[in-house]
Amino acid sequence: MTEIVLTEDGSHTLYVPELKEHYHSIHGAVQESEFIFIDHGFRTSRASPVRIFEVGFGTGLNALLTAIESASAKRKTFYTSVERYPLPLHITAQLNHSSLFPDEADISGRIHSCPWNTTSQITDTFSLLKIEGDLIQMDLKGDYDLIYFDAFGPDKQPEMWTDEVFEKISAVTVSGGRLVTYSAKGSVKRSLKRAGFEVSLFPGPPGKRQITCAVKI
Repeated sequence: MTEIVLTEDGSHTLYVPELKEHYHSIHGAVQESEFIFIDHGFRTSRASPVRIFEVGFGTGLNALLTAIESASAKRKTFYTSVERYPLPLHITAQLNHSSLFPDEADISGRIHSCPWNTTSQITDTFSLLKIEGDLIQMDLKGDYDLIYFDAFGPDKQPEMWTDEVFEKISAVTVSGGRLVTYSAKGSVKRSLKRAGFEVSLFPGPPGKRQITCAVKI
């Protein structure tokens, strides 16, 4: 049974006993997501409007932080996320992410309550398409400027970190588009390079030595 865990920065994450894996770093869920996906992703991408594809919607934290940032920057954002196992509302309702951003609490509610497989306008600057499906089996289409790769780790969900998956991602990433992920594993870097990305490592957030940032050549 999925368990709610309080991380070191005061934000919640979830623990999945079957996988022996947390959704986020226990050193700080919000801190980790902001560092990797906002600081090294959203704020680094030069695209405006920016088209984002996320692998692993999870708790919706990355979407929430991006929606907040897009509103602050007045930068129109089209956000698409795929999730094979959507969390039920009675779980996401217990997470404290919205209470950490009281001025944007309504954004969190709209992100979780909007329907799957339909584009919803969450704010004036942020639209969201949550896709319930298996990325491996999907016929992926579109042109994206920024990829948030946030699947469970390669040791827990190896089928999500294969050459085939990264080639599929590469095919919908525009030239110069950026991919960010928390994993700095050698096999991940090699797969990204084979899929046409130029790969760089950056120091990670607390508890994480390095993260991977890649640019589509």
